[in-house]
Amino acid sequence: MRTFVPMDNFIVSARKYRPATFETVVGQQHITSTLKNAIKNNQLAQAFLFCGPRGVGKTTCARILAKTINCQHLTSAIEACGTCESCRAFQNGNSFSIHELDAASNNSVDDIRSLIEQVRIPPQTGKYKIYIIDEVHMLSTQAFNAFLKTLEEPPAYAIFILATTEKHKILPTILSRCQIFDFNRIRVEHIAGHLATIARKEGVAYDEDGLHLLAQKADGGLRDALSMFDQIVSFSNKNVSYQAVIDNLNILDYDYYFKLTDAILAEDAVHALLVFDEVLANGFDGSHFISGLASHLRNLLVGKDSATLKLLEVSENIRQRYLEQANQLEVGLLLSALTIANQCEINYRTSKNQRLQVELALLKMCHIKSAIQLSKGALEIPDQHESVKKKPDTLADSVVKPVTPADADPAKIVVKNPVSAPSTASTTTVSDTSSKPKIPSFKDIKLSSAVPSLNDVFKEKAIIDAHAEPAYIAGADQQAFTYDDFLALWHALADQAKAENKITLFTLMTANAPKLRDDYKVEVIVENPIQENLLSISKIDLLNELRVKLKNFSIDLIPVQTENNTVRKPYTNQEKYQAMVAKNPLVDKLRQEFNLGFD
Repeated sequence: MRTFVPMDNFIVSARKYRPATFETVVGQQHITSTLKNAIKNNQLAQAFLFCGPRGVGKTTCARILAKTINCQHLTSAIEACGTCESCRAFQNGNSFSIHELDAASNNSVDDIRSLIEQVRIPPQTGKYKIYIIDEVHMLSTQAFNAFLKTLEEPPAYAIFILATTEKHKILPTILSRCQIFDFNRIRVEHIAGHLATIARKEGVAYDEDGLHLLAQKADGGLRDALSMFDQIVSFSNKNVSYQAVIDNLNILDYDYYFKLTDAILAEDAVHALLVFDEVLANGFDGSHFISGLASHLRNLLVGKDSATLKLLEVSENIRQRYLEQANQLEVGLLLSALTIANQCEINYRTSKNQRLQVELALLKMCHIKSAIQLSKGALEIPDQHESVKKKPDTLADSVVKPVTPADADPAKIVVKNPVSAPSTASTTTVSDTSSKPKIPSFKDIKLSSAVPSLNDVFKEKAIIDAHAEPAYIAGADQQAFTYDDFLALWHALADQAKAENKITLFTLMTANAPKLRDDYKVEVIVENPIQENLLSISKIDLLNELRVKLKNFSIDLIPVQTENNTVRKPYTNQEKYQAMVAKNPLVDKLRQEFNLGFD
């Protein structure tokens, strides 16, 4: 038969190890030293306001201050003795000189009036009567106003200690009557050290990495850290390890980010995407992941200099890993990756495909190293003696290659036509073989930023592809053609524009016949500035068709304005519509908006 063993009432660590003296307060030495000096020099204010984040010791310091003020046998270190009648009464919770009020549930005018009535009664024991009002920002405006006079001119034996997490909600008239003490968030190393002390007292096994991770998760609040500590102790059966903290608190492991950074450095986009997929498979949110990646990159940037290495709030083992990886990375790469991560975090919540946002950011990061190398190569200035050995700067340089006197006449250079039929090899002679490779001046060199954008990478790739498969080169082919050939192609392009519902362009091309000059320049008649602007917009597409199909890269379109007296009256539907557009351009916008057409 199993026997039942009665259990003692469990007391959470936040209550069991609550500081009882100024010396045991964690991470608020600037507050405790000031209060101790005020007690020592008998310069106590009539009202104190303790403000700061949750769980940093505001109420604890208020209680310690109240107990120390009324202690009958202060120690040499200005601490309460804990043995006198006043200290024992406070510790047992039956002190008549120290009163606590929760303003969250007692925030009316009547509650404050009742408090004011109690203030009029002198203390039964001790020198002072202390009132601790917690969450004082919850008082109503009427209650604050009723409290003003008493707070400004209280009896000599009354001291008020107010505590709040939201100082901005307190009336300025209240703030001006108090000594204000701002409590800081407790540093990670202080929380980790306090947790280690408690673990040793409780007989709990631990490692420093696990305690530091708990301290970081607490975000500066010791009470939150102690609550999580109790949770991990129960989960891991009194073994607070790094892995136990990660498993129980659902924290992204440092290893994910270290592996991901190695993939970025190696430009291994596949491995980076697989790491992110593993993170999602473990139940983590993409926003949490990208935020942690930004923090990781920030830590690597901080770890680049020994002077800033102390800013890393991590354990010594993790700090060494940051230091080793930071030495392998350039500052430019880290800054670029940090910018990409920050932009991804901004766009994440508004994106419909949030996973794609993170994956796109990872792909960009994996190409940063190549972008930096291309940028450095673009900044190099060619040497005059080595300019012949370098790669061609332009596409024309890669096609036109000089031949030696043994192969050809020195007065001529033979260039193969890249678009000629396989059966016939047409050649073109180009004069002037004495031209030397041009050395760019400093005015011609455009310095890019230290960290180039990814657009430069794809632009460089396009240039390399163009070198590999050259197309028509301007000026390299000037095949003659007749006006009829040109006109047939011109009308075919006009019909194509009409089929694509580009009515204004069709009208421009058919209203007046173009004129072909001897130098292959085409004069296109435009009747107004709108048509001239339309021609400039469509010029590139038209020239691409005309030059390739007529095999002449000297063709160019020149707009020619007609005189007012030669403009003929619109007759066709297209001409009438064009006239309406000339008077009011919004008509064309309306047609495009509703996808309208006419016969």
